[in-house]
Amino acid sequence: MKNIAIITGASSGIGKQFAITLKDHKTYDEVWAIARNKERLDELKNEIPFPVKTISLDLSNPDSIKEYTAILEEEKPNVKTLINNSGYGKFEAFEQSSLEDNLGMIDLNCKALTAMSYVTIPYMTAGSEIINIASVAAFQPIPYINVYAATKAYVLLFSRALNLELKSKGIRVFAVCPFWTKSRFFDRAIDKQKDPIVKKYAAMYLPEQITKATWKALKRNNKDYVIPGFIATMQVFLVKLLPHKLVMNIWLNDQKLK
Repeated sequence: MKNIAIITGASSGIGKQFAITLKDHKTYDEVWAIARNKERLDELKNEIPFPVKTISLDLSNPDSIKEYTAILEEEKPNVKTLINNSGYGKFEAFEQSSLEDNLGMIDLNCKALTAMSYVTIPYMTAGSEIINIASVAAFQPIPYINVYAATKAYVLLFSRALNLELKSKGIRVFAVCPFWTKSRFFDRAIDKQKDPIVKKYAAMYLPEQITKATWKALKRNNKDYVIPGFIATMQVFLVKLLPHKLVMNIWLNDQKLK
């Protein structure tokens, strides 16, 4: 039985960096890299010191979950690490954004992550782990990024509760809550034909910083989530102290939004 790692959204950004740094965490017989872009997935074969199985799927499509499930049933691996990184956001007023995008964020950020976890857990054993990529946005309501923030709140709460449910099996569930991170995320989040919603970024981290903080935090058995970076940590600290109505108004003022 092969010991494997599975990473969704592995073709770029945080997902790709997780794939590259898996060697610093554990040893695997094979890495399954999942994303829509097959060409970028294939590039990982030269950057990872383990055999790589590339799987081109759009996880927002339920048929892709069926295809992934069939692969699991056929190969019956021992999944030591599952990293649910696939997701996207849109920076736009709710009524001006498309219904397709609003539902698409829910489909990929929430439904696909839930489905990936559900169908993979039967192939996990004691010592295995699920790493779910949430966001600092999970801790507060954010006007003009409201659906994305709500989906990440789901990821964080789902992960923390599931971690306790699976504790008796020795399977750990861990949420990562990055702040703004330099990646292709912004290519989809921002409509360059319109005035930008986000005009001010308190900090901009690199994927390398996110993965380094994650691997370090995973070594602490009392943790079920991590907020990489001092500025990000301080923002969450303040958000927990202040009324959310005030937090939202501060956000609107900072971004010069009505």
